[in-house]
Amino acid sequence: MNMVSAVAQRLSLSERSVGSVFELLDQEHTIPFIARYRKEITGNLDEVVLLAIRDERERVHDLEKRRVAVLESLKENGHWSLDREKQVFSFSTLTALEDFFLPFRPKRKTRASVALEKGYGPLADQLWQNQKLEGSEEALSGACDIVAERLAETAAVRQVIRSRYIGQGVLVVSQARGAAKEHPFREHVDKNEQLSLMPGHRLLAVLRGESEKHLSLSLEINDSAAQLDILAVAFPRGTNPNSLLESAIKDSLKRLLGPSLENEALKEARSRAESGAIHIFAENLRQLLLSAPLGQKALLAVDPGLRTGCKVVVLSAQGTLLDHGVIYPLEPHKKTQEAEHLVREAVKRYNLSAVAVGNGTGGRESESWLRSLNLGIPVLSVNESGASVYSASEVAREEFPDYDLTVRGAVSIGRRLLDPLNELVKIDPKSIGVGQYQHDVDQKELKKSLDDVVVSCVNRVGVDLNTATKPILTYIAGLNGRLAASIVAHRTKHGPYRRRTDLLEVKGLGPKAFEQAAGFLRIHDGENPLDASAVHPESYPVVEKLAKNAHCSVKDLIGRKDLASLAGGQKTNLEVGDVTLHDILKELEKPGRDPRPAFEVVTFDDLIKTMDDLHEGQILNGIVTNVTDFGAFVDIGVHQDGLVHVSQLATTFVKNAMDVVKPGQTVKVMVLSVDKAKKRISLSRKACL
Repeated sequence: MNMVSAVAQRLSLSERSVGSVFELLDQEHTIPFIARYRKEITGNLDEVVLLAIRDERERVHDLEKRRVAVLESLKENGHWSLDREKQVFSFSTLTALEDFFLPFRPKRKTRASVALEKGYGPLADQLWQNQKLEGSEEALSGACDIVAERLAETAAVRQVIRSRYIGQGVLVVSQARGAAKEHPFREHVDKNEQLSLMPGHRLLAVLRGESEKHLSLSLEINDSAAQLDILAVAFPRGTNPNSLLESAIKDSLKRLLGPSLENEALKEARSRAESGAIHIFAENLRQLLLSAPLGQKALLAVDPGLRTGCKVVVLSAQGTLLDHGVIYPLEPHKKTQEAEHLVREAVKRYNLSAVAVGNGTGGRESESWLRSLNLGIPVLSVNESGASVYSASEVAREEFPDYDLTVRGAVSIGRRLLDPLNELVKIDPKSIGVGQYQHDVDQKELKKSLDDVVVSCVNRVGVDLNTATKPILTYIAGLNGRLAASIVAHRTKHGPYRRRTDLLEVKGLGPKAFEQAAGFLRIHDGENPLDASAVHPESYPVVEKLAKNAHCSVKDLIGRKDLASLAGGQKTNLEVGDVTLHDILKELEKPGRDPRPAFEVVTFDDLIKTMDDLHEGQILNGIVTNVTDFGAFVDIGVHQDGLVHVSQLATTFVKNAMDVVKPGQTVKVMVLSVDKAKKRISLSRKACL
């Protein structure tokens, strides 16, 4: 089976579509470009399916590489035969291939190999046939060792015991020897659970507990049933093993199969749990990046502080730093009159439209004080997770070389309100605070998944070519850090871009990069109105032909309500596929539309500032900050997020929390309980629906 067939079969897709995607990827087309502008070729496959094809292709490629290595080893060590080569190419999984290869794999000295060297192989053959043996204790023991290893290297035996560990194994959790009596994982001790039914977040928790030497884990199965499995798979039906053969079976299970397959089962379960955690992290990140922007409005951004004061910055509607300073409206300084004067002066002088307040230490107090001034503009809380990471980053130093960390942090808070996507792409996603066990999962896979999400979001929204920063341009299809820097440098030297084709004058940016990137880059008020849309330059002739046939200009076509009927009568002349034409018409109707939701003003109760202000039964406004597979964390303005357990998210059964809530979403919640000692707040959304 070739690679296209293998991937198509695995993903239940047509070979034609998969083959087309392979060709496009081989031609170095990016996933966003293929998803948006090559629908006719792929059969209208979306980005999710395209990523699945890419990843499955990599998996199959790794399998093919391993096949080659196995064949080379078989030939080098004298185990090759035409039949075995055919077997090597028949396996569809790496596990099956490795099971086949195990008996032929070069190995270190074992008890069985020593017994074979001593000539006990024929005795082992007799034992395998369940014959009664006679010989010295050493000879009989050696025969048992050979049979035990032979069983452990039999693919069918490994598969049946593997299935038992994976499907029926019970994870036994106990206190690690030498561990302190009290530790963060104490609640898991003695809570044994079937591995296949264990929620991913709980498995990752106990695995972390084991790695930190607090917990001891073992995976247990029914040994008697497992021994019967081995007997049924490896020996003729009805075999009643003699005591020596029974001993060899038990030894194989306990000494060889058990430890190996227990590790495999735990590794497989961990991989599944990690995939779940990575998926949740990726979807949280997606919702955060696509959260509603305030839009181009001048504002005051406040990075709250108590002892050191509140750092304030004034940003233009485009996010440019106009002014900065420090005010002291809170204890211990409490210079409220001076602070009020500075704030009012800034609002009036710069004609500000909003105030953004970071939700860190002093955030609620600062927000409450600012709201009490009745400035006539909204005072909004902004999640500042990762702002300190940005302020110390190379990106921040490049943007603001003459300002310290506090100014940069305040700027980041303000820009997050103006345009979350544009600002958050500057920060490592792992620092944004929406992950679950992010340090416990495969870091390579996590980075790959999060990068895919950032690329997807940036290209879905598109960027303004004349205001975009280097960090966000880096994620545009076909571009990289070097090209992004060149685009910005060219803009700085020659002024704003007037046409998309001006990009071809950028140093190092050739036709291929232009093809991939152009449709995702917008030029507003440029020479060609289509440059402000998601219509790709390669489709401009289609629009021009449509305008010519309608006896109007391209500009006059934009926004018309009769585009579908107009194009319907000209389909044969437009020379474009139905799917592509549909996308063009949709874009002409509302060019450059922003897929993100409209901004919604959310305020917290000014009387609720700390956990001391909470009591059972209160109904409060909240903002979802993080979604996990066991529920959602909600900011209710007390510096400690509350948890809405999955059972309290809706009035109906919820299997996946992401189905009903998303990061950044505004919710009403009721306080169920408050544990100040453990800093835990239990909330219910169900009670407010």
